[in-house]
Parts: sequence; structure tokens; C-alpha cells
Amino acid sequence: MDFNSFSAKLRRNKLCLFTLQDARNLFPTENEKTIKNNLTRWTSKGYCARLRKNLYEFIEEGTGITIPDVYLAKKLYSPSYISLETALSMYSIKPEIAAAVTSVTSRGTRTFKNKYGVFLYHTCKEKAFVGYRLMMYDGFKIFIADKEKALVDFFYYRLRMNFLLDFDSERLNKRILKKINWKKASLYAKLYNSKTIRKVEECKEYVKC
Repeated sequence: MDFNSFSAKLRRNKLCLFTLQDARNLFPTENEKTIKNNLTRWTSKGYCARLRKNLYEFIEEGTGITIPDVYLAKKLYSPSYISLETALSMYSIKPEIAAAVTSVTSRGTRTFKNKYGVFLYHTCKEKAFVGYRLMMYDGFKIFIADKEKALVDFFYYRLRMNFLLDFDSERLNKRILKKINWKKASLYAKLYNSKTIRKVEECKEYVKC
């Protein structure tokens, strides 16, 4: 298995990100140790980049393809979906671009750092791991919370970390919030706790001002 044949199969299968298992699937007759050694060598030469244990990026200069960080978030740690500050920014509910890519996961809380930035994963109970959908973003499929769940997640984790929540300071976009489904937001809040429920009700009254 040389790099030319390997890269050709990556292109054919549209794998800009791949795992060791992906490589094994592409070359089922190849020895696993050989594949690992090749990946180590190709990474050192800059043909690939290791983004975390068992996740690689195929480097192909001149293609103009940029991997969105919100797509990478799904690949770095799964199952997870984009939420909190990142989702609220994408929906223009918060004006600032999030400093880190924020996600919710049913697994343990984790943080990853690589050349694409910082990726934060907040853990939640299985019953609260809902309210997200599949969306196309710059030609890539991502999982993202709907507006209501992103807002509720944001409230819950801010309160959980004992942060003050002042709606004016957060500069929440009232025009967009007035159009969300507050009944749905209340149902999502009930998956968490009474503090989150109260904060959703306070925000509902706030956007009426």
C-alpha cells in the first residue's frame, strides 16, 4: 500500500477525515501493523494530520476544500451535537462567534485542542440527549440542536457552572427569540431541572419587552 493508492481511495470515498478502521476497510488484505506504520510515516511527512487518537485528516493542497470545525466536532467525539454558544451564534441568537466549538454529548465531558481550535463537550443524561437534527453545512453533514434546545442547553450549563445569566449582557436577539416555539423550549427545560425551567420562563417574558 503506497500513498498514491491510499489517497486515490480516500478521494474516491470522499474521506477528508478518516480513522484506522476506515483505512482497514479500504485495504482489507493489508496488515494492520503496516497500515499503522504507514500512517505514522505519512503524518510525519505532512501528507496526513493526526487530529486526535485514531482520527486523521487527509491533507491535499490546492483543492480549496476546508473542513468546517462544526463537522470536525462530530468526528472528534461521538455521539454529540453542536449546541450552546456555537449553535446560538449560528442561529444569530447571540452575536458573538464562539471562541470554542461547543457540543453536547451523552458521553463524558471532554475537551480537545488541535489546529482547528478548541472543542468542548458537555455531558448530559440520555433523556436530555434530544432536540437536534441533521443539517448540511458548507457541503458537510452536521448534527445541531434546534433553536429551542440550543437555548435551553445554554441556560442549563451556565446555571450548572454558577454563572450569572443576564439577558441584556448576553445580547440575545429578541427578534429571533420571539419566533421560537416556547412550548417546545419548556418541554426541553423539563428534561433538566427547575432552575432551567424558571430561566426559560424568565427569557420568555424578557423577549416580550
